[in-house]
This record gives sequence, C-alpha cells and structure tokens, in this order.
Amino acid sequence: MNYVLGLDNGGTTTKAAIYGMDGTEFGSASTETRMLVPYPDFAERDMEEMWQANCSVIREVLEKTVVPAQEIACVAVCGHGKGLYLWGKDNRPVRNGIVSADNRAWAYPERWKRDGTEKAVFQKSFQHILPSQPVSLLAWLKDHEPDVLPKVQWIFECKDYVRFRLTGEAYGEISDYSGANFVNLNMGTYDEQLLALFGLKDCMDKLPILRQSTDLCGYITPEVASLTGLRAGTPVAGGAFDIDACAIAVGLIDERHICMIAGTWSINEYLSKSPVTDGSVMMNSFFCIPGYYLIEECSPTSAGNLEWFIRTLLPELTDILKENQSSIYPFLDAYVQDTQAERQSPIFLPFLMASNVHPNAKGSFVGISNYHKREHIVRSIFEGVAFSHRYHLDHLLRSRLTPPQAIRLAGGVARSKVWVQMFADVMQLPVEVVQVNETGTLGCAMIGATAIGRYSSLLEAARSMCRVAPAVMPNSTLIPIYSQRYALYLEIINALDGVWEHFQHLR
Repeated sequence: MNYVLGLDNGGTTTKAAIYGMDGTEFGSASTETRMLVPYPDFAERDMEEMWQANCSVIREVLEKTVVPAQEIACVAVCGHGKGLYLWGKDNRPVRNGIVSADNRAWAYPERWKRDGTEKAVFQKSFQHILPSQPVSLLAWLKDHEPDVLPKVQWIFECKDYVRFRLTGEAYGEISDYSGANFVNLNMGTYDEQLLALFGLKDCMDKLPILRQSTDLCGYITPEVASLTGLRAGTPVAGGAFDIDACAIAVGLIDERHICMIAGTWSINEYLSKSPVTDGSVMMNSFFCIPGYYLIEECSPTSAGNLEWFIRTLLPELTDILKENQSSIYPFLDAYVQDTQAERQSPIFLPFLMASNVHPNAKGSFVGISNYHKREHIVRSIFEGVAFSHRYHLDHLLRSRLTPPQAIRLAGGVARSKVWVQMFADVMQLPVEVVQVNETGTLGCAMIGATAIGRYSSLLEAARSMCRVAPAVMPNSTLIPIYSQRYALYLEIINALDGVWEHFQHLR
C-alpha cells in the first residue's frame, strides 16, 4: 500500500487527492459545495449534500488515477475551522451546517467583551472570541432556535463530521477544537468552567473525545466503501484544521517563517513553543506537531472576495475557462498588469463576508470613477486582500521576538504570479510558494503517512514531502507605492468606523 488519500473541505470547495509516500501527486478531484444564504450574514450548507460531495470526489479521484483501492494505505481529512456541524440523536444532521464565513452571531462576542466574559475566557483558552466560532453560534442557536440543542448528540467541526461519516466513530481532533474556544490551553482538555462562561455548560457531554492529528481514528466502513470505492477497513487518521494541514504542507515546521493562507479566510500564523498571552494576537491553538502552539491572526477577508467578483460579475469568463480547462489566474494577472500600481485605482475593503476591523463593516470600493475599468477593479481586489493580510501581519510581528525569514504562501493567491509578487511588495518580505496543486490535501497526506508509521513524525514527513520554490523577493521600486496605498487603506477604515452601525440599523 503505497498511497495516501487526502480530503479537504473548504468554505466553498471539496477536494480529494492521492499522493505517493514521497509527496508526488497522482491526481485530484474537486467539486463546488453550495453555499446557502437564507438571510444576510448567514452562511450554511446542507450537511448531507456535503457528505455526498466527499463521496463523489473520492470516487472520481480513484477513477482518474486508476490507483487500486487496496493500495490506499490511509485516508486523512482537513476542513475549515470554526463554523458548526451538529449530529442528532436520531443519527441524522440536526440542521444545516454553518460555515466559517457566517456572521449571524456578531453581537455575542461584542457583548462578552463588554461584560468581562472575554477576559475570563482568555485566561483559559488564550483566544479572543469570533462570531463564527462554535461557542458564539451555539449561544445564538440557544437563543434563536431553542429546539435544536436538545436534539444534538455530537458537536462537530467540519472535518470531524466528515471523518465521522467515513468511520462511524466520533472524535474531536485537537488542532481544530483548541481553535474553537472549547479547550483550556493550560490543561489541554475540555473545560466545563470555560463552557459555563459562554452559558454552554450543558454542551459538555456533546463534545467528542479529543485525539491528535496523527492518531488513527477509525476505519472505512463497508457502507462507505460501497459509496466511494475505497477498501473497507482502510485506516483513517485524525486529520487537522485546514490551516494546520496547509502549514505542514508548506513546510512550517519551526519558528523561522510566517505562513499565510489566502483562501476564503485570511490566515496568518507562526509557530511558537509558548502561547502569546498578552492579548496582542487573536488566537493561540495547539498545532498538529506536539510541542508547538499556532499563533494566529485571521478573518474571512481574503481571496473569497475575488471568487465573489468572478462568480457575480464575470460568469461568462468562468464558463469559457471551464470549457477550455484553463486556469483563471493567468487571465487575471494580465488584467492587473494592464494597470499600474502608481496610478489611482480604487481602494477595496475586502469585507464581503465579514471584517477584521469592525463587526459590521461591509465590502466597499472607495475612490471609483468613470475612468476605471474592470482591470482597475481586479487590481483593487488584489491589493485590498493583500492589505488585509498586512493588517494581520502587523499584529503578528508585534508579538514576535525575531523577524521572520520569509512568508510561506498557500491558497488561491499562490496560483497567481502577479499576486505573489504583490504580497512580497506589500509585506516587504520574501515570499515562498510550495510546488503543489493543493496544500490542504498534501498536508493530509503527510498526516496519513505519519499515522500509519511511514514517517516517524510530521517533521520527517514535511521534510520529505514538501518542495519549496525559490523565493519571490520584494520589488524595492514598488514598496513605497504600496506603503502609501496601505496607509490610505488604514485611513479609510478609521474614517468609516462610525458608519457601520448605521448600516446595521437600516437592515
């Protein structure tokens, strides 16, 4: 058995890929997963439809690669963190899953900050509270859908739900649950007193047993084998929060680098042997390599904004490129290269799903005129996403004792040469991209290979399976131009800070 299958359940896409034990990709498959938006600020998905999407991509990748099912040595899953997936006592999903882009519970962290709850929580979890974290969503459900929680058997994170469907065994992998404000990072376990601070003490028995990323957490059931083409009895590893899987895939195995994942979420992170406890960063969680904490700044303000633009305003382009099996990034790179950084493009605030500056801030183009064309709009989206990552980077750098050597970049942005260069110019740091199509599934492959003993540790797996391309260096000519535009971006954010409450009252 010489192959590992990785599954990645992101905010909008479900992916599967098969890898050799040296990190060589033999094939992949993906499908879009439907986002349900029943009300403003809601982001949900049908949990059964999501499960069928996983079965579909597994079948497809096995057929495309012609890898015999008996040669798959292990399956590992990663998925978006935060959000909420509830499994019922009747062995069915209780309701739609809630995706990490959901902002319905925005008022709860605000209230908890005012009444001192957040301060008490931070002493245990070393995390500020986000609207999309399970604790906020559970509190919202308790108040707005009170019939839901009594029906719940298991409170799952995204990938833990998928692994449960693969194996029939309920576990909570610790990199995910420790990033959900469920785990006391002083103790490394669930904490009833922590849940009580959120008014969720009754949820304690609904949390599955915690396991490590590389623990074996069950085996493919006969029923799943018939649905997917996998061999019944194939081992399934614990897997990881997708930001951990991507970090491992880009070789984030020590404290020298910062990892940026530019997908639906803007994820910015580094490793540390100790948590940052002064409140200067958004989150600390347990990393999938034991002994390390993941120090994180994040918000749903990244390349998902570009996906919206393409889906909403360039749908005909998507159809043409799909028909020709072409990537959209070379086309968009040409758009941006047709404009110039020093010319006045609009400033874009990438807050279409949520914000990292105000709980009610919305996506905006500031400074648009009849001079501007689609090319300028694409440039402004590229820049706005980069500026949002820079905003998080500034917070992270204040918490580090030494500057990073480089940024390891993953996510959709890494597929655009122009965008990668822009990240180097805006961050004023070298940017390194890993030579892999899908970082999340590669990280899963590393976890799976370690879980079955092909590698002694994730450190050894990453060193053997990760291939880093030469660094893209900052352009000294463009650094002052982007610095000026970033300063304007911050000025606009500050100027609009008092406006967003009025928007909320109009709804």
